[in-house]
Amino acid sequence: MKKLSGVLLIDDDDTTNFLNQRLLERMQVTDNIRTFVNGKQAFDYLYNVSNNNYEQTDGNYFQPELIFLDISMPVMDGFEMLDLYERLNPEFRKNIILAVLTTSTHPQDTDAAQKYSAEYLTKPLTADKVKNLIYKHFSSAKQEA
Repeated sequence: MKKLSGVLLIDDDDTTNFLNQRLLERMQVTDNIRTFVNGKQAFDYLYNVSNNNYEQTDGNYFQPELIFLDISMPVMDGFEMLDLYERLNPEFRKNIILAVLTTSTHPQDTDAAQKYSAEYLTKPLTADKVKNLIYKHFSSAKQEA
């Protein structure tokens, strides 16, 4: 399986972030995982990375290839964050796969996720869901399979 440059986990539930991070670490998907508890924190991070507005030697900053985003969060929810994300440089966004990871199965939410070209996954995150995403979106993974 292809090792990704980095993954962001955005969910207001610390336990969910912890469990998802452990899953990704066990799967050895990436060496770089950052967690955020609301969309504003995550967007601020992505904004800074997209504009190279950080100390280049700071290992806490990296361009993610995969983002798992919860919908229902305080401060800024997932869809508000996606609205802002769409305004980031398209060149920066083109190599990032977004996956909405939620408990919601409401058709309005699934339709909204499609508007952003985001994958729609229901919780919990599993190894199979991660493998399917990587296989589907990262061409080198298809060649290795």
